[in-house]
Amino acid sequence: MSNLTPKEIVSELDRYIVAQDSAKRAVAIALRNRWRRQKVQGEMKNEIVPNNIILIGPTGVGKTEISRRLAKLAKAPFVKVEASKFTEVGYVGRDVESIIRDLTDISMSIVKREKQLEVKELAESLSEEKILDLLFPNNSNHKLSEDEKLRHEKTRERLRKKLQNGDFEDREIEINVMEDANPMMQVVGPYGADDISMNIKEMISNVMPSQKKRRKMTISEARVILIDLEAENLMDQDELIRIAKYRVENNGIVFLDEIDKIVDQGNAGSGPDVSREGVQRDLLPIVEGSRIPTKYGIIKTDHILFIAAGAFHVSSPSDMIPELQGRFPIRVEMDKLNVNDFIKILKHPESSLIKQYTALLGTENVKLKFDTDAIRSIAKIAAAVNSKMENIGARRLHTVMTTLLDDYMFDESSGRKKTITITKKLVEKKLNNIVSDQDLSKYIL
Repeated sequence: MSNLTPKEIVSELDRYIVAQDSAKRAVAIALRNRWRRQKVQGEMKNEIVPNNIILIGPTGVGKTEISRRLAKLAKAPFVKVEASKFTEVGYVGRDVESIIRDLTDISMSIVKREKQLEVKELAESLSEEKILDLLFPNNSNHKLSEDEKLRHEKTRERLRKKLQNGDFEDREIEINVMEDANPMMQVVGPYGADDISMNIKEMISNVMPSQKKRRKMTISEARVILIDLEAENLMDQDELIRIAKYRVENNGIVFLDEIDKIVDQGNAGSGPDVSREGVQRDLLPIVEGSRIPTKYGIIKTDHILFIAAGAFHVSSPSDMIPELQGRFPIRVEMDKLNVNDFIKILKHPESSLIKQYTALLGTENVKLKFDTDAIRSIAKIAAAVNSKMENIGARRLHTVMTTLLDDYMFDESSGRKKTITITKKLVEKKLNNIVSDQDLSKYIL
């Protein structure tokens, strides 16, 4: 778990996200409190629950990015789900408990990758021995003399050097590969099929475990499979599960997007509002703390951090059912982005759009440069389009930049070294007509 201070967390978030100081501060405190909780002794540790957060603001202001970057900083299992995809039990939709199952799967993948790196060197060495055994098998049934052993070892070492030099990469060998006993057993469908599929596949795997099958492939292909198999054999599966479960229960972060879509807009009655309230009531147990069965065992959700987000244009967090409101004590109003924010978003973050497009065209030997006035002009156009149409925040910069650079992205593939300078005049020539034409603007931007 990260032991960064709140100020250090905000500083890290500043590298990727412009503005939204209140939101950064709230999530920084929430993350630090998880570290603090781990230091608390005795029963009090179990009594301290996370202060879940609701981020309120229109699309494209950084709600998802803040949560995603926070999880990355904490090296925590993270899952983003859209609350509107769930419906109450009895209606068509996904089971809310699948959120925790997905989070556990992600945690297991993270832990596995970490452990694979730890055993990688040994796994590579063991896979090399397996390949050598296949290239130079010792079929002798009788006991080798000392001279025969020596010759055998010398030949094997010569082959090893050739193998390490890449001389046998295209040679074919046969290896055992694990395959599902019944690969046709795949459930696919639009309504909660992933959950149904998981349950059915687990039941079948218990009755019909994976089987080994001989397959012929090149050494370069076989090496990848053999390294994975050796790494799998070197890892303690029980230990992997224990660590993965611990991380979910103590470090896991769930981002519930579009939470406003399941909030009753103050209209009592039946129909959709009944379903919305039903989803809230289904979410309540996992947010307040419950025991969820997964393929790795029972997961306790008491200390998972939930960050909810929504625009709340026609409703407010106070329209949520009281029990769920109480589980999200921290509410942060996100700032609407202005022209100056757009300029910063284009220039400053480590993965800014200008840096991304510069890197992309750089692969074609093209140097892309932006004048300061051009950047301001792009920001103004994005802000203007947002004010005239749906305000999609910083995402509007993507559409504006894509339209602006469309010709260069299409034409510049010759590999010839050149420099392209984006000026204010060029921006206006390319985009002003589109912005002024409402119908065209809706279609393109």
